[in-house]
Amino acid sequence: MSLLGDEERRRAAVGADGLGAKEKSKEGRSLSSKDKGGMALLILLYLIQGVPLGLALGSMPFLLREHLSYSQLGVFSLASYPYSLKLLWSPIVDSIFLPSVGRRKSWIIPMQVVIGSIMLYISFYSHELLENPGENVYGLTGLFLTLVTMSATQDIAVDGWALTLLSEENLSYASTCQTIGLNTGYFASFTVFLAFNSEAFAERWGLPRLTLSAYLRFWAAVCYFATIWLLFFKKEDKENLDQADMNIKSVYKNIWDICKLKHVQSMLIMHLFAKIGFQANEAVTQLKMVEKGLGREDLALAVLIDFPVQIVGGWLAARWATPDKPLRPWLYAFWPRLGFAFMSTLIVYWFPKPPISPAFFVFLVLHTVLQSFSSTIQFVGISAFHTRISDPLIGGTYMTLLNTFTNLGGTWPRYFVLKGVDMFSIATCKVKEAGEELALKASECVSDQGKAHCADVGGECVTERDGYYWVSAICITFGVLFFVFYIAPTARRLQALPPARWRVTLK
Repeated sequence: MSLLGDEERRRAAVGADGLGAKEKSKEGRSLSSKDKGGMALLILLYLIQGVPLGLALGSMPFLLREHLSYSQLGVFSLASYPYSLKLLWSPIVDSIFLPSVGRRKSWIIPMQVVIGSIMLYISFYSHELLENPGENVYGLTGLFLTLVTMSATQDIAVDGWALTLLSEENLSYASTCQTIGLNTGYFASFTVFLAFNSEAFAERWGLPRLTLSAYLRFWAAVCYFATIWLLFFKKEDKENLDQADMNIKSVYKNIWDICKLKHVQSMLIMHLFAKIGFQANEAVTQLKMVEKGLGREDLALAVLIDFPVQIVGGWLAARWATPDKPLRPWLYAFWPRLGFAFMSTLIVYWFPKPPISPAFFVFLVLHTVLQSFSSTIQFVGISAFHTRISDPLIGGTYMTLLNTFTNLGGTWPRYFVLKGVDMFSIATCKVKEAGEELALKASECVSDQGKAHCADVGGECVTERDGYYWVSAICITFGVLFFVFYIAPTARRLQALPPARWRVTLK
């Protein structure tokens, strides 16, 4: 990615003229065989991360939707929190390691073994856990919470390794590798799995149905084989750690010093609230479409078509950023994302009754593709900016600090959004008795459990007010106001700062 602008401008100011800097920049963009091998390795490691995330954030809510209320789904969404809180233990990952194994491999290898083992364990008990998810919601949440925690720990080490695995002039390609790897793993566990797990999809195409247990066993095997290759066939270059005392206390002290920088504080506040405008759309919209009659296999097909567009979008975002405006793609994509969130709300409101016409399905695919394209542009843009301002000496911790608040901004509102859908909804259980219709207040009429309670008294669930529209309106309104009055001016100010302003004296 061409996000080397600040560093290039700093070098130019030291003595290189404009033409020479431009020529050096062009030369620096060539990829050596070592960089290509490093990019392939990063894609593989990020892929292994994406698989558990795709299950926890994508497939499992759809598998559980028919059996759980939105509030219960909110409880399960807590399983994704470790990925947004990994800053708490990232200094440990940066500081403790076995020199004989490698600073990053010391953590990546055991974490991948644990990830594979947890997936293997879940595969043997998936049927029992999903048979009555209402009673097992806390057990399921605990298992996926542990799985995501291990993936988050592996991510800390991989983010740090990316800063030394690639040459300095091609460091910005690390975010492209992250986009490709994470998206591939995520969509394999979300769209591909949902499609092949659907009985309707299997019958339509004459394919065997893919069960959750078989899928988990396959990826457990992939995880084990990748770990064995990493252990015996990939040597990690030694890092020069003489510049600072890399003990746990010093790393925590360094991270606190980073947080005390005024411009870092401004960025963290920006990240913490930047994604609220999209949260109702990302957390609930697809569940609502399935609730209104969209088949899981159709949804999977729509997002599967979208996958190659995300890869292309990541590459274009890397090329779009300019030396003096590295955050430009991230800023420009905000308005389209807010617009698509509003459009998604209208689509749910006017969703046609099944069967869905081919024309509407094409429109839905186009909407999904454009929406994901804007999301990918933002992801790559902000990730590349983080890569350029991070100090390689504490790369894992610095990257994790920035990525933690980016991820947390999209994670912490999810629980409250799902809770809010139930809270703002008004549902009644209408019971006909002796020719008269009685309306009994129901806590929720979405899950099978809620409908079953109503059916037990001979009634039918009716949702008079859907809280999704209220929550969506609140999120979008906040997103517009926060972007106009805080995000836009803050981001333009931050991207103008030279890299040296983001560094602190290591202790």
